[in-house]
Amino acid sequence: MTCDEAKILLHALLDNELDAGHAREVEAHIATCPACAAELAAQREMQRALAGAKLRYTAPASLRARIEASLPQARPQPSRRSMLRGFAMGSVVSALAASGVVAVVLRQDDQQRILSEVVSAHLRSLQAGHLIDVVSTDQHTVKPWFNGKLDVAPPVIDLTAQGFTLVGGRLDYVDARAIGAVVYKRRQHIINLFVSQTASTEHRPPKTQTMQGFNCRRWGERGLNFWAVSDIGGDELTEFVDKFEAAMKANVEG
Repeated sequence: MTCDEAKILLHALLDNELDAGHAREVEAHIATCPACAAELAAQREMQRALAGAKLRYTAPASLRARIEASLPQARPQPSRRSMLRGFAMGSVVSALAASGVVAVVLRQDDQQRILSEVVSAHLRSLQAGHLIDVVSTDQHTVKPWFNGKLDVAPPVIDLTAQGFTLVGGRLDYVDARAIGAVVYKRRQHIINLFVSQTASTEHRPPKTQTMQGFNCRRWGERGLNFWAVSDIGGDELTEFVDKFEAAMKANVEG
């Protein structure tokens, strides 16, 4: 294990997020590398300092009183006329449903369900031992690892020079199917890039959504669906996706 690979995993070691095998590899490297041992000691000291700091703030009771006072009063009961308008609107909705609007709603619901599964997969990966199956900062090590495990191996691109460090990959499951997850780091933040095969080959422009406090940017390209999920800001996640797409396009054209 190199110093670069060990430094990427130091925080995961401190937070007990590595499985036993990877933890042993990092600890073995630290035992023979004074620089990495010093870095681990510094991070451990920072962790202790943060744990002892009083970072929690309790809002005063007066704030609750002001919020409650600003809330609107209970709504009046609807009139007979508004109820009739509601019934009429329901009839219109039923007519539109018969013409195919329901299909659109169902597709949107399906997209939301898959997005929820993607975010859940991201959360699972942050638990100890779930983040990485193959640990490497080398794209030529990570990409071949997927061969034979999926119908189509996900593109693996090294974006370290652009500020997004490749740390490895793993298999995950979304919508009852095995998909690839390529893992990057932005400072101490994890970015999971989930990739699955799709029958559609058309380009679908990136779209950002937020769920459970995580930003998710999804898009489609060359028969693949992509979901990039992280707790970094929306602007930084957009930057990651833009740089990934540009590098992927350059690789195809090259």
